This record gives sequence, C-alpha cells and structure tokens, in this order.
Amino acid sequence: MTSAVRPPRPMVLAAVVVFLLALGLVVLTIGRPSSAAPSTSGSTSSAAPAETSADVGFARDMSIHHQQAVEMSFIVRDRTDDEDVRRLAYDIINTQANQRGMMLGWLETWGRPKSSELPPMEWMGHPVTATGDGSLMPGMATDAEMDELRRTKGTAAEVLYLRLMTVHHRAGAEMAQAAAGSADTEEIRNLAAGMVRGQESEIGLMADMLEQRGATA
Repeated sequence: MTSAVRPPRPMVLAAVVVFLLALGLVVLTIGRPSSAAPSTSGSTSSAAPAETSADVGFARDMSIHHQQAVEMSFIVRDRTDDEDVRRLAYDIINTQANQRGMMLGWLETWGRPKSSELPPMEWMGHPVTATGDGSLMPGMATDAEMDELRRTKGTAAEVLYLRLMTVHHRAGAEMAQAAAGSADTEEIRNLAAGMVRGQESEIGLMADMLEQRGATA
C-alpha cells in the first residue's frame, strides 16, 4: 500500500500562518466600528451648541415658560371639579414637565448653565426687558394674574385658566416655531416642531371649552 503524499513542512507552516492572519483580519473587521455608521446620540453635531445659539437659548427660555404652565395647571386642578378642565391640566402638566426635563438634560449634556445673564429671547433677535410684574416673556401670566387664579373657584377659575393658557400657548408656539427653523441640533428642531403642533391643537380645544362656558379667549 502506498503512503499518502504529505506536503513539505514549510508549506504547512505557511498555510497555518496565512489562516491565522486571515482570522485576525476578520476579527478586527467585525470589532471595528464602521465610520459610515450613523451616530446614535441623536445629535446632528459633534460639538455642543454655542452659548448664544438658538438651541441653548430656546432650551433655557422654554424651560421657564413651561414651568409656569405646569404651575398654572396644578392650581386649576385644585380649583375646579370639571373633568374636562382637569384632564387638560393633567395633560399639560405631564407633557410640559417631561419636555422641560428633556431641555434641562440637554443643557447639562452640552455643558451649558441652566440660567443666563442674557435677556430672554435674545436668541430670537428681540430680547425681552423685564417688566417686574412676574411676566418674564410674552404669553406668561403676571404675578397678579397668578394670584387671581389661586383665589377663584369653579367656572371662574376654569375661564381664567383657559384664557391665560391660550395666551401662554400662542406665545410658546411662536417661540417654538422660531426654534424649529433656526436651531442647529436635531433634538431641538424636532421637539420645537412637536410643541407647535401640540400647542396649536390645545389652543383650538380651549377655544371650544371657553365657548361652552359663554366666554372668549
């Protein structure tokens, strides 16, 4: 019986080396992140937005704007038994508190302070001068209006709340529209565009609710 022909030892060693090199290349290729892979951070820029950017200014200003809307909604929730108004207040509390948390979180991620010495809405090109009545930006209720809401009950509280929140939403939607068109980050553009849609829808709802109570915005 003839024995099988064995390849020379150097050829065997060369084949083993080639195999190991090929295996190593496969492992490196699998383990290396692709440069063409999309970022999962959700940001369209690798650098944080500038201190004077629309992104940072909007996040700061709208956080303050939202804070008052949440406060008004908590007040009216305890001043009326009307289920429709309480449901609207509950929706605004949840939606705007959540959005506010997102914006403050982005400021933290960007390394930007949550407050600034710059006047509100300067990022929009028309800074607001403080009036001293508690209304820090367009649409915000004054201290006197907030106190009146705390004193009223029933239908009077409902009408006042719906009127104040309608004005609040109109100004908020205008601010959000500006941010949706001028912000650099996808986070702010998407959030702002969603705010415009949501608040304009609630403005229509509140107009109907005011009409049901024999009042106008």
